[in-house]
Amino acid sequence: MTLHTLVLAIGLVLVFEGLVFVLAPRRIEDILRLLATMPIEARRMIGLVALVLGAVLVVVSGLIAAS
Repeated sequence: MTLHTLVLAIGLVLVFEGLVFVLAPRRIEDILRLLATMPIEARRMIGLVALVLGAVLVVVSGLIAAS
């Protein structure tokens, strides 16, 4: 991975995160309230699924770039 790719990835994350706050700020508040009521195990599982999905996408991206 090059520095360019890392900066691009971080930039894309920030763009998508920013879009959510710009387009649906009230929905963010609803989601935060929902998360506060969820058991810690459920939040941990959501985080784990997101982490695994992200890692799989990174690996697939590398495979696509290598071919």
